[in-house]
Amino acid sequence: MEQTPRRQRRTISIDGFLAPAQPLRPSSQPTRQSRPVSRPGLTRTTPSLAGTPMTGRSTGPSVLQSPKAEAEHKKKRSFKSYTKRAALVFVALIVFSGGWMGFKVYRNIAKITNNSNPFSLLSAFQPVTLKGQDTGRVNILLAGNSADDPGHQGSNLYDSIMILSLDTRDNTAFMLSVPRDLLVDIPSLGYQKINTTGTVKDFRAAGYPNGGMGQLEALLEKNLGLDINYYALINYTAFRDTVNAVGGVSVNIASTDKRGLYDPNIAKVDGGPLKLTNGTQQLDGQTALNLARARGDHSRAYGFPASDFDRTAHQRQLLMALKAKVSSSSVLADPLKIGKLADAMGNNISTDMKLNEMETFYSLTRKLNDGQIKSYNINKLDNKQMLANYTTSAGQSALVPAAGVDDFSDIQASVRKLSSTDPLVKESASVVILNGGDIAGLAKRQANSLTAKGLNVLTTADAPEGMLNTTVISGAGAASKTGTKAALQKLYGVTTTTNAALAKQYPSADFIIVLGTNFGATTSTSSAATAQ
Repeated sequence: MEQTPRRQRRTISIDGFLAPAQPLRPSSQPTRQSRPVSRPGLTRTTPSLAGTPMTGRSTGPSVLQSPKAEAEHKKKRSFKSYTKRAALVFVALIVFSGGWMGFKVYRNIAKITNNSNPFSLLSAFQPVTLKGQDTGRVNILLAGNSADDPGHQGSNLYDSIMILSLDTRDNTAFMLSVPRDLLVDIPSLGYQKINTTGTVKDFRAAGYPNGGMGQLEALLEKNLGLDINYYALINYTAFRDTVNAVGGVSVNIASTDKRGLYDPNIAKVDGGPLKLTNGTQQLDGQTALNLARARGDHSRAYGFPASDFDRTAHQRQLLMALKAKVSSSSVLADPLKIGKLADAMGNNISTDMKLNEMETFYSLTRKLNDGQIKSYNINKLDNKQMLANYTTSAGQSALVPAAGVDDFSDIQASVRKLSSTDPLVKESASVVILNGGDIAGLAKRQANSLTAKGLNVLTTADAPEGMLNTTVISGAGAASKTGTKAALQKLYGVTTTTNAALAKQYPSADFIIVLGTNFGATTSTSSAATAQ
């Protein structure tokens, strides 16, 4: 601000009028004469007459102010200064909180991904394509144990095994539970229940994580015929604390028993026994965990007619409820809940998914709604019983494929339907193939080709006399197999038609395919080559 000699300074009076200042007494100290400095926006105006109204800005309290007015001015200035300091402290707290939250998130991501390198984490905030995404299917193995409770017998066993499968093309998903009592051949242990893989320490194989999770992945890929792209290992504390972090979850108890659910096996120290009535229930973390663990294997239990299969069904139900709560605005808008959520996950979950892969995974799951996520157990697929009870040589009760020990062919075929993006595989239509041409064995060869594509060939036979043209006939179930219908029309170069006589003769067939003498002409070169 421009300075003037002290003896010439003029000020604005408290009434907003300019008055000439009285000469000041000479000071015993010499007064330094400041060189005038021009500053944009500030103009000093010298009045022509004392007491004339003037527009301008006061540069400070008037030397003519009364002591009371000057004290009042200082008080106001002190209040403004205090307000500014308070505002700065408030802003600092916000910045600190944000920084602390960022630190917590960073710290917990480092724990989850087993990565303590800050540069690799901080440089990985660009989403990338997930493994399997280019094929349209990303599969994530979820396993749970009680390793956080070392006093618990069998704490390293994988008591919860589930696969989350995302269809990245049509934004759908399914969850598939694998019973912990499923008998499998573990290379280092022999025939054991599949949850025993949690005790394996020495597994090493390219493309798999080390130890028990790697061994579990390898066994599931072999027996289910499903590629697994990532894993997440979760302990009991993670589930309980995550539910508590979001303020609990809401689930609908729909037991076949009118009393609801009761399992006295849950210890009192864990909030037991578990007792829930039918209907919508709000569960805290411990109760949700108790429900996830209960299977009603007690003489006084009720509401668990399918025992472990009920337990796995409740686990999938709870995960859906947790997903809905985590995605809700009441959680996303609450920094404290997000911080607790990060702590619950960071301390109790490990995964081989990297940070930028997590971002892609999150963006994919945001496109899903609950109605687009289906729930299955390998015990029952395609409305068929896939597993049977079995007693091992050691007298243990276990589960094996209904087709026999180690025979997972039926299970693999059903899982393939769930996971395939090919309509022929997903719909698994039943077809009958009739040979109306002159080439012997043509229907059989075509049956092999269509079976490889995922169709269920019921039988092959000769076509009725006079059916010489290649034809695709719609059967009783064709209306619900729209993908297969389109694929067959394209494959054989014809439009589907109807034939009441053949439909009646083959009532179980969704489609009846007649291979005529013009079979080679009605199909494309590539299709014919594949078929023959």
